[in-house]
Amino acid sequence: MPGHLKYGTVFTTNALEENMHAQSDLPGRTRVCQNHHLDSTRWDMVEPRDGDIVIATSLKAGTTWTQAIVSNLLYPNKSFPAPVWTLNPWIDFRGIPWEVIAEGLEQPVPRRTLKTHLPLESLRFFRQAKYLYVSRDGRDVALSLWNHHAKYSAQAYAEANDTPGLVGAKFPYPPKDFHAYWKEWCTRGWFDWESDGYPFWSHLHNVQSWWPYRHLPNIMFMHYADMKHDTPGAIRKIADFLGIPADDDAVQAVAQEVTIESMRSDADNYVPDGGSSWVGGAQTFLHKGINGRWKDILSDQELAFYEQACDRVLTDDCRRWLEHGGPV
Repeated sequence: MPGHLKYGTVFTTNALEENMHAQSDLPGRTRVCQNHHLDSTRWDMVEPRDGDIVIATSLKAGTTWTQAIVSNLLYPNKSFPAPVWTLNPWIDFRGIPWEVIAEGLEQPVPRRTLKTHLPLESLRFFRQAKYLYVSRDGRDVALSLWNHHAKYSAQAYAEANDTPGLVGAKFPYPPKDFHAYWKEWCTRGWFDWESDGYPFWSHLHNVQSWWPYRHLPNIMFMHYADMKHDTPGAIRKIADFLGIPADDDAVQAVAQEVTIESMRSDADNYVPDGGSSWVGGAQTFLHKGINGRWKDILSDQELAFYEQACDRVLTDDCRRWLEHGGPV
């Protein structure tokens, strides 16, 4: 599990910090996110370390895949000191006792990797960290989320609803029909300040909260579709951003390890909780990983719900990137 930057390369961030001190518009926390899954106040207990890597997504936008890429870059030849999902703790997930997370944060590994699903205005921002923000077309997210939610196990509901400290209503079971799920996801928010994303949180608000800070030197945006289109190129870009040496052979080796087939063959290593939160286990979690399935499922009227949700939340440039990817 992640821990103190004690072994390996020593990271220095003086130049980065000097650059960021010149910025007058650094992110600041303005909102607390607490519900059945999230507790943003947990970040108050994290002591940042030079070289920390934070993998940030809304949900079902490429989180586990990105964690696999980063972990395979940090630990060549799958020399992981622990299962990958434990090397990338989800800090804001309230279902795991904080003491367990805290113990992991102190383990001696070369470099810590942390995970968040928070919007940026709810996240404690560290100058010392590198933030890898990954997102995906919301229509693809919704379909992936449906499979994710519909297969939740009794353990997942217990973690969400029976863990002490629940704020707000309990996490509900999903409708049995995806079309009903889609309409709620597009038209209803969980938090008062959101208008979509029910019963989790808003994918659209999440990406829009990060978008104005894409210029900061310690934030890099990656789009799931671009990563699928050119996985070696994405791996090389991630390695360069994180300062991890990786020649062409190393990049190709990582690319082979993070195909959907390779990850399925080692799903217990990659999938959160080893898959115990889903009926069918880790194999259920690693579903299809493809884009565009919504085109054959959603009617024009149903797609209008998504159009209206985007109009409420996204700026034009953010929406273009979210739907089409490309350089940021």
